[in-house]
Amino acid sequence: MRFGKYRAAILIELLLILILAAGFWTDKRQAEPVFADPGTGGEDTAQGQGDFIRWVDFTVPCEALDFAYEQDVKAYEEGNRLGWVSLLAYTAAKWGGEFDSRAMAEMKETAAKALKESEEGRTAEEVIDGAGAELKYYSYYKEAYGAVLSGMVGEYERQVRREDGTVEWEKVYGLKAYSPIAKGFEYSDYDDFGASRSYGYSRPHLGHDMMGQVGTPIVAVESGYVEVLGWNQYGGWRIGIRSFDKKRYYYYAHLRQNYPYQSDLKEGDAVTAGQVIGYMGHTGYSATENVNNIKTVHLHWGLELIFDESQKDSDNEIWIDCYQLSRFLKKHRSEVEKVEGTKEWERVLKMRDPAVEEWAENAT
Repeated sequence: MRFGKYRAAILIELLLILILAAGFWTDKRQAEPVFADPGTGGEDTAQGQGDFIRWVDFTVPCEALDFAYEQDVKAYEEGNRLGWVSLLAYTAAKWGGEFDSRAMAEMKETAAKALKESEEGRTAEEVIDGAGAELKYYSYYKEAYGAVLSGMVGEYERQVRREDGTVEWEKVYGLKAYSPIAKGFEYSDYDDFGASRSYGYSRPHLGHDMMGQVGTPIVAVESGYVEVLGWNQYGGWRIGIRSFDKKRYYYYAHLRQNYPYQSDLKEGDAVTAGQVIGYMGHTGYSATENVNNIKTVHLHWGLELIFDESQKDSDNEIWIDCYQLSRFLKKHRSEVEKVEGTKEWERVLKMRDPAVEEWAENAT
């Protein structure tokens, strides 16, 4: 009798273990993205007309960004169009946002197949979009990843120095976003997104810290306009730059005491990617302005995604982990030089971004 009870208990326990294991091993591709309908006060809903994305878990590693970017540029140089966002979105839709070795292998196969099939009159991006239409969450990932990456790659003009020392302008297609730390200045970092913070109130760290020296020139990651400039008790002297399409808000915080910004920078100004905007420090954690209450000298930079203006400065803000982006952008750092007789630095080789020119035309 007692053995029968033990056997029943063991069977029940085994059944529970199997249920838990089944839930754990369920295909991650079934995980459903989260949306919010602006007309429902933030309640979860399926994506539909008038809806907007409520959350993005950006987990694309640097290696995947590198490969997708290289394929995009290669296709462009061959007169094709791949679309690195499309390639990344297709892979994410197939693998639930994960980019393990299997997903990376399939992404390479997808790129090769799309480039081959594009010989039949369609671009490689159109081939990927066509295949993606068969995947339930492809449109979500393309919009979400596009919100993060769409301003980072494209056509632009840049100055290049020739062997004889002369400087000329050339048109290029490629990476037009920059690391926030100027070239030639050392820094250290690690993935600290979500780490605990306690000043003021307990909260997660919604940005990426890059440790360096006081006065290190900080440059704009992407072209945009200065939306916020001034003191914040949490971020100290900080700059908030909005992308021209309004989907991204870049936050640069803890800037230098007494001389945090480039002297001519003001709210409303358009800035070009790679342009010096401020200087590293350790201000913040004080309601009183211009105080160094941060122990470690570093730049805190954050990236907020905005799919609907109601998300900005709300309890439903979407901040993404910028560590992998920082690794990716390390390949593109803005060369700067000291401005004689001042505390400032400026970029050496200029850049013309069509997005800046278009914004200036519309502003007038």
